[in-house]
Amino acid sequence: MDTNDISEENIQSQTEENPQKVVEPKVKAGKDKKPVEFTFWRGLQTVLVAAFIVASLFTLWTPGSLVESGLEAKMAQALESAQELGGAAPAVDSEEEARSNRIGIVAGHHGSDPGAVCSNGMTEAELNLEIATMVQKLLVDLGYEVDLLEEFDTRLTGYQGAVVLSIHLDSCEYVNDQATGFKVTSALSAQDVAGSQRLVACISDRYANITGLPYHAGSVTDDMTYYHAFYEIAPETSAAIIEAGFMNMDYRFLTENTDVVAEGISAGILCYINNETIQSNNNP
Repeated sequence: MDTNDISEENIQSQTEENPQKVVEPKVKAGKDKKPVEFTFWRGLQTVLVAAFIVASLFTLWTPGSLVESGLEAKMAQALESAQELGGAAPAVDSEEEARSNRIGIVAGHHGSDPGAVCSNGMTEAELNLEIATMVQKLLVDLGYEVDLLEEFDTRLTGYQGAVVLSIHLDSCEYVNDQATGFKVTSALSAQDVAGSQRLVACISDRYANITGLPYHAGSVTDDMTYYHAFYEIAPETSAAIIEAGFMNMDYRFLTENTDVVAEGISAGILCYINNETIQSNNNP
């Protein structure tokens, strides 16, 4: 009997006995499937999809503060670029700022000699110090750095500030009925002549308006114009000297209204520092 005939008979008999069980020939997996071809465009598409997913996940997981800080950084860079194009504002010199806020007040004769001495024992140095101390307090209360200096204070050497003002008083002796009022001057050799003249004008104007004392013209001495402190301080520091009144004709006003005297001097300094307008004609 042919082998093929036997196999077919066996199959047929098995089919008849188990009609629902059909044995089909096995096919080897993957034998008829075509391989997937890799192309440039398919690779690019895969990369783009992956990048999109990563970016989305980063946006979802990044804290808001980081995003905001990134935006703020970009805005800051944009503003800096705009300033560079339009001209950036000049940086403020810290030393210049400190100098403009510093004031030196010299209490005439203090720490050196009594100055003028009156018959009742009152000395010029004593009254100068009282006035200078009040001026210091008024300006410190306004936020200024104020140094209270002696006549020959070592700090005067190279002193850097907006203003140095030395406070003095005139003689206790009777001169005449016109020996009343005040006088102000600056160094003749001042580096900033215009600034020194303005300082004198400010002090003269404000002091006259507040105290009511007249300007005593024609009595400025060489001791005032060649005052030693003018040549000790830094050249860029404006300086002046005031004789705030006569200790004879103006004695009562100076001793009973010392606070008004101090207010007039302080107002004159502020007029100069703040570049205020001078309206009256009380200039020397």
